[in-house]
Amino acid sequence: MNKSIRIKDIALKAQVSVGTVDRVLHNRGRVSEDALKRVLAVLEEIDYKPNLIARTLGSNKAYKIALVVPDPSQDPYWEAPIEGILQAETEWARYGFRTDRFLFNQHDSRSFEYAAEQALQSSPDGILIAPLFYRESLPFFKQFENKQIPFALFNTNIHEAKPLSFIGQDLNQSGRMAAELICLGQPDSGTFAIVHIYEDIQNSVHILEKEKGFTNFLKERNKDYKTITISLSNPDEQSFNNQISSLCNMPDLKGIFVSTSKAYAIAAHLKQTKQKNIRLIGYDLIPENLVYLKSGEITFLINQNPKRQAFLGIRSLANYLLFKKEIQSIDLLPLEIITAENLQSYLDSEIH
Repeated sequence: MNKSIRIKDIALKAQVSVGTVDRVLHNRGRVSEDALKRVLAVLEEIDYKPNLIARTLGSNKAYKIALVVPDPSQDPYWEAPIEGILQAETEWARYGFRTDRFLFNQHDSRSFEYAAEQALQSSPDGILIAPLFYRESLPFFKQFENKQIPFALFNTNIHEAKPLSFIGQDLNQSGRMAAELICLGQPDSGTFAIVHIYEDIQNSVHILEKEKGFTNFLKERNKDYKTITISLSNPDEQSFNNQISSLCNMPDLKGIFVSTSKAYAIAAHLKQTKQKNIRLIGYDLIPENLVYLKSGEITFLINQNPKRQAFLGIRSLANYLLFKKEIQSIDLLPLEIITAENLQSYLDSEIH
């Protein structure tokens, strides 16, 4: 169909009035059977489809999406989701959408509860949330449901929730892939360390899923590998350096899997001590990690594409609110392995 065709053109072809065409298109008012047949015949001929966007633009309806996300000033990982949010804001602003951000401290569950409560009190049309705190998230999901506010999750999927959609990765499979990467070219027995840096592990289902996938992969392969799990303190504390030193000095340590974007904290130690025999795998293309990926201390990075996660989260809510589209309940992004050799081509592309 010619995009410039007008109701007037349809009326001329069907030999009816403009008002008759309008009543047929919007299913309102009475239309004779003869006129209805003629209008429908023309619509079929020109392959007419209603312009939903045009209808929406004329409705002057405003939509507000509340965003509950960690404060990016405290962790560079969360800068990427904010970029995705800004991109989505630009794309959907002309359709009457705006967003309100409610930031929280990712190391403080009370801060999360306060941000989620503020988002709820803002009376949003939809909510996009990164539910890092498992226990504290559950009551809010129930409140969202009771108030009939559609919500989407990104970064972390919580199975007890009933969101409109979850956008992220299969974290169990992500852990399995990390285990496969850490085993490549390592035929001898040894120890692999799963390292959690400054995390409340028992309240972080996304971290536990990665650990579970990693350990299960090694068990299934029946290799002579020993797996240990270590939780480290805040990298800003002196005790952190002592913990890293003890870990890296283990005589049979072959590899380290960091469950978050903080692989750079261990890479810095490996570079300083000139240790070349420990394979280091982590997550995400934050600037600190890229420095050590290029210099070789980090062997592989698994990209979670948090920018796109947040962008798709807003798009799902907008499509649901605006067009009443049926939304995919789970939208899993691919597991992307980034090395020093393919890094630049990835950064130069438009897919991240």
